[in-house]
Amino acid sequence: MEVVLASRNAKKLAEMQALLTPLGWQLRLVSDYTIDAAVESASSFVENSLIKARHAAQVSGLPAIADDSGLEVAALNGAPGVYSARYAGEKASDADNNAKLLDALEGLDESQRAARFVCVLTFMRHAADPTPVIAEGYWSGRILDAPHGEKGFGYDPLFFVPEHRCSSAQLAPEVKNRCSHRALATAALLARLRSAQ
Repeated sequence: MEVVLASRNAKKLAEMQALLTPLGWQLRLVSDYTIDAAVESASSFVENSLIKARHAAQVSGLPAIADDSGLEVAALNGAPGVYSARYAGEKASDADNNAKLLDALEGLDESQRAARFVCVLTFMRHAADPTPVIAEGYWSGRILDAPHGEKGFGYDPLFFVPEHRCSSAQLAPEVKNRCSHRALATAALLARLRSAQ
């Protein structure tokens, strides 16, 4: 089955394709269908995930899956949260967002740098689906004082994973795909999809 992923990020596509292998879906980016982006106007991950899934299903005519995810830092009262991708501005790069985060946490010691990645996945069979399937995943760690690693994207170089004693950007993709917020949300989504069949 072809399913549109509500993303324009090829790295996220590769990650999600690997995670969803058990379903046999062939994922396509929403950018294959439109240059217009969904307006993520909500204040929660759940609402933004629904907005993106509905938009992707509308423009493609296909079932859609959307991932709204971000980083919550305890010392920043949960920021950057739903604004993670645009923390340093609408056109911000990963490097811009990471630099702003490091500035915001400057001077804080390790014990004050607790953080977690949050992922909410929404699957819609069609744009008017009255019962979308929603699943969440959380990945706890802390923010480093400098980037480490070349893998991954977003805040991965700054996110220290205690159980692996390295940053998320230093993890092999197959390891990350077992323990990340997206992996945990996907496992929950797979379980819900199977129980609904």
